[in-house]
Amino acid sequence: MLLDTHVWLWGVEDETGRLGRRTRRMLARPVSELDLRVSVVSVFEIAALHTAGRLRLALAPEEWVRHALERPGVRMAELTPGIAVDAGRIPAATLPDPFDRLLVATARSLGIGLLTRDRRILDYADQTGQLRTVDAAA
Repeated sequence: MLLDTHVWLWGVEDETGRLGRRTRRMLARPVSELDLRVSVVSVFEIAALHTAGRLRLALAPEEWVRHALERPGVRMAELTPGIAVDAGRIPAATLPDPFDRLLVATARSLGIGLLTRDRRILDYADQTGQLRTVDAAA
């Protein structure tokens, strides 16, 4: 399961109250049952939001990311040229945020679902059938 940036952030920052009960139960499963991925795009987003003053972190972004990636059951999902091309084919009118398009393309490339509360991504998945999603609000 690929974690959307906000889901990853909330999980690391112990803000799981923003997640639905089913999602919290899923994330609380034993590490051996988890295969969670985080995109390098999310690393960029967190650093950019912090730099812009829109996100407060207790640690410098590079330390926060290192700490967050040390958590058991979480692995990096790299950005490949194929993912970038696929993301570029998703109409901006459908998903205006280029980072969302990159996350969608990453999940599709890996053949895994995307855990998100982002209504646009959830609607895109419902409308196209090209992406498996889990609503993190559930």
